[in-house]
Amino acid sequence: MPDTELHAPRLWPHDDAIRRVGEGFLARTLPKEEWTHEAHIATTCWLILERPDILPERDLPDLIRGYNESVGGVNDATQGYHETITQLFIRTLRGALAERDGEGLAARVNAILAAPEGRRDWPLRFYSRERLFSKEARLGWVEPDRAPV
Repeated sequence: MPDTELHAPRLWPHDDAIRRVGEGFLARTLPKEEWTHEAHIATTCWLILERPDILPERDLPDLIRGYNESVGGVNDATQGYHETITQLFIRTLRGALAERDGEGLAARVNAILAAPEGRRDWPLRFYSRERLFSKEARLGWVEPDRAPV
């Protein structure tokens, strides 16, 4: 069954809902159960569009690690922060946001979530499961082995 049938994206009702999640993430007050795939995507888009003081490529890794630890998570070679997935989504989201310039935050995020690049399995277009979920890919950037990004 395709990913979209298994996991229909939860869409955002308005821009302020995204800002609330992003601010909660940064403050480490966002409840763990709200840190969903959609929240990752929305927060990254919000950071790109509305937080010029934060450079996602540089800052998001430590922000995610810190948030994970604040909710009792562990960041190691098998769980928690994943460098390759994070950097791939940042690149992808930058491009997708640029294509939707002029729309509001929630409209842009919801369009991305409904598109192929917003799906949970998007990285598997470029990576084999084995390579993507390897220790090396979790701890650092690895080049794709299925298709160029």
